[in-house]
Amino acid sequence: MSDQTVIKLKGRIDSGNSQSVQDEILSQLPKGTVSAVIDASELEYISSAGLRVILRIKKSVPKLKICGVSSEVYEILDMTGFTEMMTVEKAYRTVSVEGCEEIGRGANGTIYRIDKDNVVKVYNNPDALEDIRHEREVARLALILGIPTAISYDVVKVGNGYGSVFELLNAESFSKILAKHPEKMDWCVKEYVEMLKKIHSTHVPKGKLPHIKEKGLVWARFAQDYLPREAGEKLLAMMQAIPESDCMVHGDYHTKNVELQDGEVLLIDMDTLSVGDPVFELSAMFNAYKGFCELDHQIIKDFQGFDYETADEFWHKVLAAYLGTSSQTKIREVEDKASIISYARLIRHVVRRGLEKTEEGRAELEHRKKRLVELLGKYDSLTFDPDELEIDAAVSNLDEVQSFVMDKIKGASIDARTKMQIDIVVEEEFVNISSYAYAPGKGKTWIRAGLSEDASEIVIRFRDKGVPYDPFAREDPDVTLVAEDRGVGGLGIYMMKQFMDEYSHEFRDGQNIITLRKCLIAKE
Repeated sequence: MSDQTVIKLKGRIDSGNSQSVQDEILSQLPKGTVSAVIDASELEYISSAGLRVILRIKKSVPKLKICGVSSEVYEILDMTGFTEMMTVEKAYRTVSVEGCEEIGRGANGTIYRIDKDNVVKVYNNPDALEDIRHEREVARLALILGIPTAISYDVVKVGNGYGSVFELLNAESFSKILAKHPEKMDWCVKEYVEMLKKIHSTHVPKGKLPHIKEKGLVWARFAQDYLPREAGEKLLAMMQAIPESDCMVHGDYHTKNVELQDGEVLLIDMDTLSVGDPVFELSAMFNAYKGFCELDHQIIKDFQGFDYETADEFWHKVLAAYLGTSSQTKIREVEDKASIISYARLIRHVVRRGLEKTEEGRAELEHRKKRLVELLGKYDSLTFDPDELEIDAAVSNLDEVQSFVMDKIKGASIDARTKMQIDIVVEEEFVNISSYAYAPGKGKTWIRAGLSEDASEIVIRFRDKGVPYDPFAREDPDVTLVAEDRGVGGLGIYMMKQFMDEYSHEFRDGQNIITLRKCLIAKE
């Protein structure tokens, strides 16, 4: 503001004094002025005559701004279109957060409770009016799309910056619930995951929210300079390969930003709302619960109010519930892929804050780089399919494979007989792949399981990259023969055929693909 001409308006501007006010203002404007600010903090009244004065000034001063406008005067300027032709800023009441309880914290600000009914989000950016406008817009969008959230009803001055005021009557964050009532962890996990799935299943109209992948590419390009060339190139290629999505991502989804109010779960701190693949969401969650604090466990205590062990347990229970499986292999895969993005982001965090200039910071940077390179060596993609398990084709993994399949079909009401049949089919096929597909070497198999769209059948699919082999081409054994006349093989495939209503094999793109279907509803 020091580089601009400031004009102060006071009292009333009406037909009786508009000319003199105009003459006085023009006398204050140096010749050729292109930028000026009208301070209207003491302006009590303005008529059409006064509006004409401002209009004439605007014509001669292209970059004219009015600030400190009272609500009454702002209403007139807004009604007559002046807020469209120039920047008009309201006068804001002042709020102090000294001594107030911190109830939430996000990437762009901190939320304080200022009384039993209201909270204020104080933005890190001291010139946050555009940030506030953006957050209001995206919060309204989220509410319209069915995401329960609070919308700011007022903008205030807090110190040298700005804040948004929200009504949150007696709300309590999930962080506080976990800290005070650890026995409620499973309830928190359930509600937290339900909200997370609701967010990720919400499709956003095109152009309404930014794409979080754009940030991911920034993190990857930055981290490239601190990684071995091959690892850096792979990181960027993997990030670029993440498909675009129109599904909502919160971007800062942790327990301080999830509130319980009168039995309803609300999502707050909406300024990071975007669209994209859920792996970006999970990477931010990994940072909130583990990434930022894995080298200093006191950080999570200071931030969330609960200890690192609680954070670690909550995070893994959330992953298991979100993925719908207890398979540690699957959970580890998704955590690893999310943490690849997290470590790229954390490298940038360390460097941009100059932390690498300290001994602790250098140690942190080396740790992030080492972990990132290790994880990049394990995976070729950052995306994941919650309904597919990638696992070493080894008989020792059979229990986990059977458990994964059962997790994925638990939505079906199946009796003990059907369960046994499914277990047998899964065992026979997985053991076949483990024993023969890669012999004498080793390899992986991919198992996908779930219900058909109409829940009328169970669908199980196995994939491997071993030698081409169609198990169903083998002739069925003659089960009517006596023991002395029968061979010892072939019964496993025979049982698969008997227990499944449909079965098929194809060799495509260098892979054996076995598809098995079990009807749950009798076909007419």
